[in-house]
Amino acid sequence: MRRLLSALLGCFFALFALSVQADDANPSAMPKMRATYGETIGEELSEYIGNAPMTAEFTANPQTIGNYTPLYEWRFTKVGESKPFLLRHEENTTYVFRESGAFTVSLLISFVQGTDTIEYSMDEPFKITISESRLEVPNAFTPNGDGINDIFKVKDGYQSIVSFRAVIFDRWGKKLYEWTDLKGGWDGRAGGSNAPDGAYYLNLQAKGADGRNYNIKKTINLLRGFEEGSSVAP
Repeated sequence: MRRLLSALLGCFFALFALSVQADDANPSAMPKMRATYGETIGEELSEYIGNAPMTAEFTANPQTIGNYTPLYEWRFTKVGESKPFLLRHEENTTYVFRESGAFTVSLLISFVQGTDTIEYSMDEPFKITISESRLEVPNAFTPNGDGINDIFKVKDGYQSIVSFRAVIFDRWGKKLYEWTDLKGGWDGRAGGSNAPDGAYYLNLQAKGADGRNYNIKKTINLLRGFEEGSSVAP
């Protein structure tokens, strides 16, 4: 009898402890955003102001759930619009921002246990501002090995370019070089040898996060014999 009573009391206290644990649970969350642009290592931010394409990783980080089941809703909204343009329902999600403008991302969680529901929402949403695009190319380059202007490439300061392709042709229309990386460029070589000084033709196509299309077709000058003190159009 005593053993039976002890067993019953043990079950009672175990159930009581579980009940207290469930009742004491105060589920919440600590959402985080990690932003990555180009080769920059992603860093945790509450606000991002910069260029596209930007990859954002969002994590909910639920806290003290207890026996509650979390139901997630990430809301992606463009500033000035009343409805989200995207809803996600996983705990953690990733999105690539390719469009210029201002955006907010907020998290709502419904913690459910039976008929009991606790609602969580962020005090302040994450804020993302993507700049308008910009892209310029020089008129000439001087691949003479002095470490200055040796590569024909887009000018520094480009921003929010989401697609890019550039091709170099000689004066007879023969394709000499092509690149699709904004940080790349032509070193003035063709077929394993130095291309001669003179005029070449650039065909560049790119698209900005603001929807702008860049279609640049122009003559560029290769000036390998350029000497310090001479003038070269940038």
